[in-house]
Formats: sequence, structure tokens, C-alpha cells
Amino acid sequence: MQLLVLGGTVFLSRAVAAAAVARGHTVVCAARGVSGSAPERTELVVWDRDEPAPVALTARRFDAVVDVARHPSRVRAAVAALPHAHWVFVSSISAYADDATPGGTPSTLPLHEPRTDDADLSVEPEAYGPMKVACEQAVLAGAPTATVVRPGLVVGPGDPSGRYSYWPRRLSEGGRVLAPGRPDDSAQVIDVRDLAEWLVTCAEQRTGGIFDGIGPVTTLGEVLGRTGSAVGFDGELVWMPQEDLEAAGVAPWSGPDSIPLWLPRPAYDGMLAHDATPSLRAGLTVRPLEETARDTLAWLAADPAAPVTGIGREREAELLAGG
Repeated sequence: MQLLVLGGTVFLSRAVAAAAVARGHTVVCAARGVSGSAPERTELVVWDRDEPAPVALTARRFDAVVDVARHPSRVRAAVAALPHAHWVFVSSISAYADDATPGGTPSTLPLHEPRTDDADLSVEPEAYGPMKVACEQAVLAGAPTATVVRPGLVVGPGDPSGRYSYWPRRLSEGGRVLAPGRPDDSAQVIDVRDLAEWLVTCAEQRTGGIFDGIGPVTTLGEVLGRTGSAVGFDGELVWMPQEDLEAAGVAPWSGPDSIPLWLPRPAYDGMLAHDATPSLRAGLTVRPLEETARDTLAWLAADPAAPVTGIGREREAELLAGG
């Protein structure tokens, strides 16, 4: 298979390129080349997607394209420039307008209204989901065949968000660890490598349809427990109720003042509780969380500059002490 990965230098798109090369495919990565390197045995074509597609791409006939973009104009232009390929578009669960309903699937959850212009997410972060919807529509309308995958929380080595990465590092340090919310709060993660392998399979098989890129639903208690077990945690998880976290000004999800993976309830009861059955039936396989935890910790140890979000130990101690 001749595969074009639009990106290929960072996290998921890089993992896709690496997985495809490992299967013996010919892989071209198209990127600006400033955010990272393409995997070995791939070809890098430099392309700023605000510019027309280079002849090095349009003169070739690719069997499939994997695209992770969020700007509708760039997706529309790429689909028009490469009209013969099967398109695997990586969207997001942020495309859904309903974050509260557990057990949702692409056939049951409503989408945001599409945002067809390229919004500045530093000014309008809420535009991300609507822009992804517009990108999906451009692919479905313009590509001859297409797979749309809406990932949830993607984790593992190379994660630029640092959300899940907080937990293997923190738990490996031991002691009393502040755990957010309730242990039975829903949680759902997928290893970047498992998602990448599945996206390559969708490209190989020219799979048609819309799916969520998610692992099975579990609980936050199980995620932290299995992560801790994998990294040798010998301390104590101290669960702090949502009301206390909010009163203390702790931010949810990610950021320097956050406890990662915590989401306010019940407003986000469904965000990490999608039904993975359709995706698993379509060929997605997932590795044990323990493997993800160990590999994430090893990546953090090997790369001191690897991003990790979340509160520091001093702030955590203050919260544990009730300060």
C-alpha cells in the first residue's frame, strides 16, 4: 500500500507512520518538518498546508491518506488535491454535542453544528469540536471512500498533552497521592499504538464508516490502581470529593493547576464512557493498561523534556492537608 500520512512527526500521526512501515507499506509523511522527525524508512515531504499541495504529492497516486487536521480549509484542500485515495480522518469525541450521556456511539450521539472557518483555538477553544465536524463533512463529501474515527483520551509514550503521563510519574514516586472525585467515576483511555495500528488496518481494508477511537469503559479507580501496580506504587490513594476540589480551585482535566483525568460530574458523565463495541467489532484491539503505564514511565525517564501536566507536589500536599 502507498500511504500518505498528513503529519507523521508527532504522537498519533507518527505512530501511524511507524505502524504502517512495520507492516511493509510505503509511507510518505507530509509535514512542515518543524515539530519532530518522521519515522525511519518513511519519506518526508515538506508541506505547509496553508500552501497548495506540492507536486511531490499530487503527482503520485496514493492508496490511502491518514489525516489528523483540525482546520476545515486544510482538509477541504487536501481532499480536493488527492481525490482518488481512501481517506482515514482522525476526528475527536469533541465533535459530540452531548458529553453527559454514558454509553453513546456515533449512531446515537448528536454532533455540534459544523464550524467551516478556521478559528483560532487560543481565542475560541470551544471551536475545536465544531471544526472537527466540518472536517468530517469535507472528507465524507469529497473522498471516494472514507473512515472517520473519533478518538477519546489517547495515551502512551510521546503524549504531548501530558495528561495520563502525570499518573505513572506521580504514582511511581509513592506516598500519599491525591485522587480526584470518586473511584467509581467512569474512565476510558486508548494507547496511541493500538489506535495507530487500527487506523492502518482501516486504510488497508478501505473500511467505510464512522467509529469512536476508544478503549473499553472502566473506572478511574481501576485506571489508577492498574497504573500504580505497573509502576510499583506502594503508597495510598486519598480520594477527594468533587465539591472539595472545586472549592479549592483545582482545575479539571489538564493544565498546571489541574488534577489530570478528573472531569466534573454529571456534566461529563458520558465523555469517557462511550460504548466501544462497534470499534472492537471493526478490528480495534487494545493492550493491557499496565503495558501502557510502564512504557509511558520509561519514555518520561528517557526524555526529561517530556510534557507532564498537573499540580506539583507542594500544591498536592496543601490539598491533602486541607489547606
